[in-house]
Amino acid sequence: MNPTAPNHPVHGHVTFLGAGPGDPGLLTLRAVEALAAADVLIADPQVLDVVRAHARAHVDMPAQTVTDESSKTVGTPEVPVLRDTANLVMTAARGGRRVVRAVLGDPGLDGNAADEMLACATEGITFEVVPGVATAVGVPAYAGVPLRDGKGRADVRFVDARTASATCWAEVGASEVTAVVSTTLDSVVAAAAELVSAGRKPDTPMTVTVAGTTTRQRTWTATLGSLAQVLKAAKVLPSPDGGQPVIAVVGERSAAAQRDQLSWFESKPLFGWNVLVPRTKEQAASLSDQLRSYGAVPSEVPTIAVEPPRTPQQMERAVKGLVTGRYEWIAFTSVNAVKAVREKFEEYGLDARAFAGIKVAAVGEQTARSLIEFGVKPDLVPSGEQSAAGLLEDWPPYDPVFDPIDRVFLPRADIATETLVAGLIELGWEVDDVTAYRTVRASPPPAETREAIKGGGFDAVLFTSSSTVRNLVGIAGKPHNVTVIACIGPATAKTAEEHGLRVDVLSPEPSVHKLAEALADFGAARRDAALEAGDPVTRPSERRPGSRRRARS
Repeated sequence: MNPTAPNHPVHGHVTFLGAGPGDPGLLTLRAVEALAAADVLIADPQVLDVVRAHARAHVDMPAQTVTDESSKTVGTPEVPVLRDTANLVMTAARGGRRVVRAVLGDPGLDGNAADEMLACATEGITFEVVPGVATAVGVPAYAGVPLRDGKGRADVRFVDARTASATCWAEVGASEVTAVVSTTLDSVVAAAAELVSAGRKPDTPMTVTVAGTTTRQRTWTATLGSLAQVLKAAKVLPSPDGGQPVIAVVGERSAAAQRDQLSWFESKPLFGWNVLVPRTKEQAASLSDQLRSYGAVPSEVPTIAVEPPRTPQQMERAVKGLVTGRYEWIAFTSVNAVKAVREKFEEYGLDARAFAGIKVAAVGEQTARSLIEFGVKPDLVPSGEQSAAGLLEDWPPYDPVFDPIDRVFLPRADIATETLVAGLIELGWEVDDVTAYRTVRASPPPAETREAIKGGGFDAVLFTSSSTVRNLVGIAGKPHNVTVIACIGPATAKTAEEHGLRVDVLSPEPSVHKLAEALADFGAARRDAALEAGDPVTRPSERRPGSRRRARS
C-alpha cells in the first residue's frame, strides 16, 4: 500500500457561474476562462446557448432538462426546468471532474444555487462562485431605467412575485422605495394590483420588460393603475406567451418618465431586425458582429460552396514553387484562398515555416486574421478600402534592385475578376494566377429558412455580390416585398433589379462594413420617421404581407 495515498476520496471542483440575463456579451472574463476548462457543463436551459459557445468542444453536458408539467397551464408554452441538478453536480464532482454550474443571472441573487453550494460544502467538495449580472439589475439597465435616481438615492427592494408573502407586499406598498419585481407577463397586472392594495398610488410610474438584454426585448411604460390597459392595447394580454418572465420596475424615482431619453438598447437602429447574410459563418464573422452592434439578429445562409479545382496540378506546382523560392510575394484575396493553401500544405506535411523569406499580402482584416491563425503574419494589408483595388493602392512596384524575384503567387477562386492581376502586371510584376478553389451554388437552406425568405420573415438581406443575388434566388426564392434589400454596389443592385427586386439601400463604397453601416442608417431614418409621425416603431417584417416587391421601372 502506498503510505502517501490519501485515505479519503479525491473530489473535483465546482464553479457556480452567473451567465447573466441573456446577452452573451455580459459573460465575465473569469466565466469564459472557467467554461474553457470545464469537464462537465450543467446550465439553466435559458442560458445554455450562451455558455455552450465558450465551452470545450467535447465538454460533457448530461441530460438535464424536462418539462415541468405541474406548472404548465392551458395556453402557456412548455417551460424547461432543471431536474436533479444537485445530484448531477455532486455525481460529476465526486468523480474528480471540473464542473461548471451555469445559472441565469447571478448565483447569489437568482435561482437556488445556494442550496447546491451547501450540498458541496457538506460533502467537502471545493467550489467557487463567479458572479454574473443579476437579472433584476441587468434588465432595468438595458431598458433604460436606472435604479439610482439623479440625486444619488438608490432605495431599492427586490421582490419575487412568485414567492412574495403578504407581509412583503405590505412593506413595499407602504414605502416609497423603488421596487424591482420579478414575475411573469400574465401575472404582472396582479402584482401591480397587490402594490396598489398595499398603499401605493395608482399613478405610480412603472416599466415592464420582457426578454430583457436580448434582441427580443420589449418594454412598456405605464402606471400601476393603467398597466392592464397598456398591455391590452399592445395586444400582449391575454397571450399564449403569458408565462414569459418579466422584470417590472415601480417607483416615483425609477426614472420611468425619462425612459424615452434613456432607452439606449431598444433605440439601436436595427434593433430586433432579422438580417439575412448570404455568406458562410466563417466569412460573415466580423460582418455579423457589426450587425449585432446595431441591435440586429444576423442569420448566415451560404449561397456558394467551395470545392477543389478540377485539376490540382497547377496548385501543386505553385505550392512547390513557393517552397523552392520561385516567388517574391503571395497574395491572399479571401479566407477560402488561405484555407486552400493551408490544406495543400498539410497534404505535403508543410507548415507556416514554408513562408519564410516570402512577402505575404492579405486583401483585408478578415483574411489577415485567417493567416495569423495559420501562423503567418501578413506584410501587407490595405490601409484603405479592403478590396483588390485597395490592395493595389498599397502594393509596391517591382524594383529589380530591391526585389530579387519578380513573381507573385495569386491563389484564388475560379470566378475571380482580373482587377488584381492586371494591376500587378501594370506595376511590373509577373503573376501566377492559380485556381485554388471553385465556387459552386450551395445546397438549399432548410425549409424553415426558405419559407422565412419568401414569406417575409426577414427584415433585410445584404447582397454582397451579383452571384449572391443569383444564388440566393436560385436556392431559396425571392425575398418577400417587405424585406429591405441592401446591395454592396451598382452591379449587384442591377442584378437584384433584374431578378425583380427593388433595392432600398446601396453602399457608398464596395465594402461589406460600409454596406452594414448604410443599412443601419436606413433603419435609423425609418425609426426617426415613425417617431416623428407619432407611429409605433416596427420592424419591416411586422408590416402586413402584400404582393412581392418589384424593381422600379
